[in-house]
Amino acid sequence: MTRRWRPGVAFGGVAGLAFVLFLAGFGWLHLLRSGRITHRPAIAGSSAGGRAAAAWTDRFGDGTPDFLRLSDPADQAAFRRWFTTIAEFQAVRPRAEVPAEIVDCASLLRYCYREALKRHDENWFMASGIEVAAPPGEIRAWSYPQTPLGAGLFRVRPGAFEAQDVSDGGFAQFADAKTLVERNAYLVSRDVRQALPGDLLFYRQFGQSSPWHSMIVARVGAGAAVVYDTGTDHGRSGELRRVALAELLDHPQPQWRPLAGNPNFLGVYRWNILRGTP
Repeated sequence: MTRRWRPGVAFGGVAGLAFVLFLAGFGWLHLLRSGRITHRPAIAGSSAGGRAAAAWTDRFGDGTPDFLRLSDPADQAAFRRWFTTIAEFQAVRPRAEVPAEIVDCASLLRYCYREALKRHDENWFMASGIEVAAPPGEIRAWSYPQTPLGAGLFRVRPGAFEAQDVSDGGFAQFADAKTLVERNAYLVSRDVRQALPGDLLFYRQFGQSSPWHSMIVARVGAGAAVVYDTGTDHGRSGELRRVALAELLDHPQPQWRPLAGNPNFLGVYRWNILRGTP
């Protein structure tokens, strides 16, 4: 059989096909680097194209991608229970056993948030040293760090989420208290009675070198309580405390009372991943 030459193809057979694919790949890479095409990593658990596309939106414009939001009430409840359980455990365990990264109020928030979003298997319990009589259910939507963000869990840049934020520094493993309140949480109310377990109380104490402070609402109702780290004080290590909300409302220093009339109290805040939920 006579092989016919096909116009427009310089090389035949496998070599020609490989060359064409190389050129196509080079062109795609050029477009990607130029910004005319934005690469979007696949989202675990998204089987339908429409679902994956929707997840890359930011319907509240708060900088948090919708693929992180916990829309299932069961997932929301699981997150709140893990977050508060982990926080309360830090407050009662010996200080020598508290993770070394917890040194102030913001680091307590980061630790509890990150650990609440992990998969809580036997390895996790061994590594964390946390003891739970009845473990809360697992979050089913996703687990840290199995998202397109990888280890960069906290939003650190202002503005609505855009796909390129995944790879150009829009998220990080570290965020201070100011960044947590401004980029990763939203105001619910300045009435502390509106708080739910897992919500946050934020303060701004003017005149201090580190003016931003936070507390975790661990329980509400008759046994309402908060957990917080006092942070270092003139070189001395801070303390992890679990305090009844009633005591905080009657704090001897008025600037720490979570009351609407206190200008230092910013209000009750809720994590962005819970936004749009009751």
